[in-house]
Amino acid sequence: MGEKPKHPYTLANQITILRILFIFPFVICMLSVHNPRRGEMMRYIATLFFLVMSISDAVDGYLARMKKQTSRLGAFLDPLADKLLITCACILLSLKETLIEGYRLPGAVVVLIIGKDLLLALGFVISYLLTYQIRILPVFAGKIATFLQLAMVLCILISPEMESWIPHWKMWVRILWTLTAGSAIAAAIVYIWGGIRYIEQFEKMEKEQADL
Repeated sequence: MGEKPKHPYTLANQITILRILFIFPFVICMLSVHNPRRGEMMRYIATLFFLVMSISDAVDGYLARMKKQTSRLGAFLDPLADKLLITCACILLSLKETLIEGYRLPGAVVVLIIGKDLLLALGFVISYLLTYQIRILPVFAGKIATFLQLAMVLCILISPEMESWIPHWKMWVRILWTLTAGSAIAAAIVYIWGGIRYIEQFEKMEKEQADL
C-alpha cells in the first residue's frame, strides 16, 4: 500500500489560519485607540492580539518542522498571514485616526514595507508565467525583515508605557523603523536576485533538454 497523503489541515496550518482570523479583532481594536473612554484599553487588547499573532508565527513554523507537517498550503499561508498582519498594522499606525500619539509611522517606511511585498508578489506571478511552477522559498533576509517588522509594530504599540521607563525610547523606535525599512529593501533585492537566478536555471535546463 502506498503512503497515505498528508492532510493539509495540520495543527501548524490551523494555527496559521487562526492567526489570519485574529487580524480582524486587532484591526477593530486599533480603530478605537483614540476613543476618549476606552481607547487605552483598546490599545492594550490590540497589543495582546498582536503579541499572540507574533508568537504563533514562530510556533506554527516550529510545529511544522518538528512534527514533519510541512505542506504547500502551509508554505503559502504562513507568509500570507505575516504580510496581511504587517500590512494592516503599518497602515493603521501611519493613519491620523489610528496612530499612536508621538509615534506615527512615516509613510516612507510603510511604502517600502508594503512595496516590497507587492514587488515580490509581482515577481512570483512572472516566475510562474515563465516556468509554470510554484516556488515559495523563504530566505534569511526575508526572515530578518519579518522579525524587524513585527518588533517595530510591537514597540510602537507599547511606546506610551516604555518612554517613561527607557531613556530616549523615541530615538530607539526611530532607529528600529529605519532598520526595518532597510531590511525590506535588502530582502527585496535578495528575493529578486534569487528569482532571476531560478528563471535562468530553468531556461538553461529547458534548453539542455531540448538539445537532447
